[in-house]
Amino acid sequence: MLRKAPVIRLNKRPLPPQEVFPLPEINWYPGHMAKSRRMLADQLRGVDAVIELCDARAPQATRNPDLNYLCRGKNRILILNKADLADDAVTSQWLAHYRGMGLSPLRFNSTGTRTRDVLAAIEAACAPAVERMKARGVNKTARLMVIGIPNVGKSTFINRIFGRSIAQAGDRPGVTRAKQWVKVGPYLELLDTPGMLWPKLSDQGDARMLAYLGSIRDEILDSEGLAIDLVKLLYRLAPEAVCARFRIAPEDVDPPEPEYDGQWHDVPTVLDAICAGRGWLLAGGRPDIARASALVLDEFRAGLVGKISIQRPGDQAVDEAPVPVLQAELDERPAKKRPAPEKAQAGASGRARSGTARPRVRRGPRDGR
Repeated sequence: MLRKAPVIRLNKRPLPPQEVFPLPEINWYPGHMAKSRRMLADQLRGVDAVIELCDARAPQATRNPDLNYLCRGKNRILILNKADLADDAVTSQWLAHYRGMGLSPLRFNSTGTRTRDVLAAIEAACAPAVERMKARGVNKTARLMVIGIPNVGKSTFINRIFGRSIAQAGDRPGVTRAKQWVKVGPYLELLDTPGMLWPKLSDQGDARMLAYLGSIRDEILDSEGLAIDLVKLLYRLAPEAVCARFRIAPEDVDPPEPEYDGQWHDVPTVLDAICAGRGWLLAGGRPDIARASALVLDEFRAGLVGKISIQRPGDQAVDEAPVPVLQAELDERPAKKRPAPEKAQAGASGRARSGTARPRVRRGPRDGR
């Protein structure tokens, strides 16, 4: 007599959103960035100093750790750009933090800050090279390289120093793809370089901040999950500003999971509440989640939510140790294989027999001569 197989009843209760739709690992290192790294290493030998830009809302996350190795031996000016979008008190903490590390940091807003402090810092950074050439009777032109990750405002910064738009700028990563020298004055030139990330974003917390700030292409990201996490982060930092801007209530930020009633249901998120508050509904009453996701990311990046810093000096340890990235890059390249000695000799003898190569024979004096 055959026994019936036991009936296994599965629990159909939906999992929490973070377990159902985990954010995939964020990493973006297209081919032009590897080319930019090689170009940057080559051009650094011909500049007097380096201007490094980072985003004042998350300074440490928006600094490329590879640059510590590439820029070794060069005077460096650290610019906390977009300071008008960050919390002033937190920016002051970052400035004190970097001064304690021996750097020369400055806060800057590429759309309205005076350039006098930046020009004074450039003059001080290039003073040793200028004085050496002046002792020889030569008026040296100071040449500096402007570096940073994508969409941190390098081209806009150069346009501000120059006084008008000369370098192509945009609010998305990857606008600058080639180097461009800009002559700011009779004795000052700035090199605009493409934004460069590092090959492996091992710290996914920092990688997520890069995605929040628009330094990684949105097309490769899970915009819905990213927008949900960003709203929750902003709500912890500035709850009143977030609720007022996105027209939501505090309970909408992290809505409770509905009770299981035997049917599958979509777990509501804060994006549903944003769509409801703005009347963004598609056919059938479905919320326009894609539009709400774009709204959250765009308005934070533009500073419309408020002056909010998403990273503070005490959030993580800062490591300024040089990273031998160039050697790592060389190790990744396929090495040219040299033939073994036996095979090399066999190949030479084969060429000699075939007539493609004539063996060299040492001839001695003949008898009787």
